[in-house]
Amino acid sequence: MRLDRRTFIAGVAAASTFAITGRASAATTLKVAHSSPEDSLIQQALVKFKADVEASTGGSVKVTIFPNGLLGDEGPVCEQVGDGSIDMGLGGVVDAIDPRLNVVSLPFLFDSFAKVHTVLDGPIGKELVAMAPPKGYEIVGVLDSGFRSFTNSKHPIVKPADMAGLKLRTPPIPVAIETIKTLGALPQAIPYGEVYTSLQSGVVDGAEPELRDFYDAKWYEAQKYLSLSNYMWMANWWYANKAKLDSLSPSERKAVTDAAAATQAWYRTAIAGAYDGIIVKLKEKGLEVNAVDTAPFAAMVGPVYETFSKEYGADLVKSVRDAAAKA
Repeated sequence: MRLDRRTFIAGVAAASTFAITGRASAATTLKVAHSSPEDSLIQQALVKFKADVEASTGGSVKVTIFPNGLLGDEGPVCEQVGDGSIDMGLGGVVDAIDPRLNVVSLPFLFDSFAKVHTVLDGPIGKELVAMAPPKGYEIVGVLDSGFRSFTNSKHPIVKPADMAGLKLRTPPIPVAIETIKTLGALPQAIPYGEVYTSLQSGVVDGAEPELRDFYDAKWYEAQKYLSLSNYMWMANWWYANKAKLDSLSPSERKAVTDAAAATQAWYRTAIAGAYDGIIVKLKEKGLEVNAVDTAPFAAMVGPVYETFSKEYGADLVKSVRDAAAKA
């Protein structure tokens, strides 16, 4: 069969394009990993992100989601995103990017989601996000891990003295560990994926979980008391390997970052409406729930601020505290 000249030239042009770009019509896949369960709000957010990206790019960028710690716990996932073996991750353990990102989790810093979001959307948020590119990462969003409270299997926590001697799981994040120690309990840094068995087996007496995670991961099955303190807000930092994002075409890159921004906006509304329902459900599961007067607890955490002013920088800590107070 003879090819006419125009068909031949078109074929050569297509082959040349493929040789130059190495892409042609083949789709790029973004692997996204997180530690939350498959029926969690985080997973719902990422399913939305996947749909938006694939629709916006016409399928030239595909998203594969790995929930429930399938590719590792939060710390290892962050490291793997840095070396490029995973493309995107979410979590609070982000020392591989910069430990200073945890400045927004200093104790009793915020008392509402609205104030958190005001600070993250302002100059402080921009300063924190700018810490990532020099390390080879890009932060594409911040999904609330949420406000954290106290749970245990021994007794309600009403006053600081009730913390004494309790072995409480904390994430392996220094500011959380130091805060729980300062409040009088015995912090036990345990990765997210090991919390359920640690509570169930009595390795720890309790935890200081965010309520959505507490419910989604069924940690309540091994606890009796929930003491609502909102003592700390934590982030699910949503980060990507910068080189991977930069390898996308400009329109694909924009589709990814736009989809992340839209997902963040959706998530903020969804989590704000989830808390009251979760507390009702936890009571139905048999948990004894009490509200905590946080003033005596907040009065104890001055040393935590002193410690992390030295570690994160006094100017940064002051800027964050001032921004939170004005929010």
